Amino acid sequence: MIVVLSQGCAANFGDGEKIARLLSRKSEVTFTFPEPGAATTNEKVAEAAANPNTTVATTKTNATAPEAFYLNVCTVKGNAGALKLLRKAASAYPDTPIYITGCAPKDFREEAIRAVPQVQFTTLSELEKDPPLSSSTLSSSTEGRGSIISSTRKSNRPKSPWSNANGLKKTGASASSAALGVRNVLRESPFVGIVNIEEGCLDACAFCSTHLVKGRLHSFSPNDIVDQVQALVDDGCLEIQLTGQDCACYGFDIGTNLAELTQRILTHVNGNYRIRLGMGNPRHVLGYQEALLDCFTDERIYKFIHIPVQSGSENVLKAMNRRHTARDYATLAHAFNERFDKFTLSTDLIVGYPGETAADFNDTLTLLKETRPTVCNITRFVARPGTVAARLEAASAPRLETASATRLDASNSAHFVEASSKEHLESAINNTNFGFAINSTNFETGKATFAAIPDSVKHERSAILAEAFQQIALENNRKWIGDECIVVTEKRGHRIGTTIARNTAYRPVALQGSFPAGQTLRVRIKDAEPFALIADLQNI
Repeated sequence: MIVVLSQGCAANFGDGEKIARLLSRKSEVTFTFPEPGAATTNEKVAEAAANPNTTVATTKTNATAPEAFYLNVCTVKGNAGALKLLRKAASAYPDTPIYITGCAPKDFREEAIRAVPQVQFTTLSELEKDPPLSSSTLSSSTEGRGSIISSTRKSNRPKSPWSNANGLKKTGASASSAALGVRNVLRESPFVGIVNIEEGCLDACAFCSTHLVKGRLHSFSPNDIVDQVQALVDDGCLEIQLTGQDCACYGFDIGTNLAELTQRILTHVNGNYRIRLGMGNPRHVLGYQEALLDCFTDERIYKFIHIPVQSGSENVLKAMNRRHTARDYATLAHAFNERFDKFTLSTDLIVGYPGETAADFNDTLTLLKETRPTVCNITRFVARPGTVAARLEAASAPRLETASATRLDASNSAHFVEASSKEHLESAINNTNFGFAINSTNFETGKATFAAIPDSVKHERSAILAEAFQQIALENNRKWIGDECIVVTEKRGHRIGTTIARNTAYRPVALQGSFPAGQTLRVRIKDAEPFALIADLQNI
């Protein structure tokens, strides 16, 4: 048995499923960590065993270690989560080979090798070119320990997501799933199909390490994507997630766009399904805004969109090398909210970016209140090694003890550090062509200043944003109270004896009782919380 574990965004989970399908040619694959001393079975077997009308033979595997771990990691918000997973696997099964894939930049690889010297690194592209010939080659391999066994160069692009080599055709399922007839396309959820439509992006945000790993935009063929969606729907998927590093720039390299792809799917894919569109940066969406809005008039599209703005301050957006303005995001937010009642707008905000003043933060708070998203990922800035933002913090940190670090005022609470010359500042940002200086610059006097935000200020600002957002989300969700709507069950709730479902706006709906995933129910919304609607079951 090979264990494939993914972290992070839907795009990374999609890649993890592709890896699992490749590996399933020669061995059974599971997406669940096999706890030592417990019975471990393939997830399809477990699903069938839960059905009292099905007889399934299960085997205790207390003494049997997995053949290999494939850890498809995410390091967008730091290395801690990925390192924790690595240590867990190495501690539980010290003799099992561990392969790391996913967003694994240089600094993480170095930390991983220090933590577990025998770890190996590979990529989806390498596995597509040279998949394991047999399960024995995994456990017997000793070459490349503690090193990178594959390249992450941009030329190692993944193949089309519908190619035979990717194992996505129905012949790619494991033997156990085929025997049970649960589904033919191996994936984590029998009712959710993840479709990676592109890889990479067209931006170089100063804080982001993902583009260092994924590279420039590479869009997959629209026809191949349509074929994949149809096969997943035929295989029982009720939800199709179109995903990538930046879905909004899909097709710009092949003469199309996300709106055209979505309409193509709606036109050619028959069946009972809904599509959830993935994250997209504002500046790209603006180019085909009306066409995308038209897509949402089809009931097969969840009334949900994720448009990350990151900051409400134009100064901070420039410092981040974001190539949109706060008003670009606001324009889109208003367009979707005004055209569709109870639309779910999702965004991301970073607080404490180097140089963020009190006025900058207030701009962000104002934008949040203006656009009123129902989903908002609030992150305190943490520098990712190898990024421009990290070099800025690294350049300022050594001078904190010796330079004249001063507060602008009590409300700002940001320490400013002097740079001795224009050249010093330009060196700090590694000659990146940003065309601005962080916070303020006075080159006539030979002094440049830029801010490192203390952690205490980051915590304070994120708490203020979180409080404001939760009030907005609660008010948005309360608009649903009294409505009857159709939902599709998704998973067990965090609270014992509850089930989480999704409505047509992709809002989580909490139900009392245990319902199998993929069941369509009619419910009445009776209450609301910031992060969920509360509903009672109605007769259909």
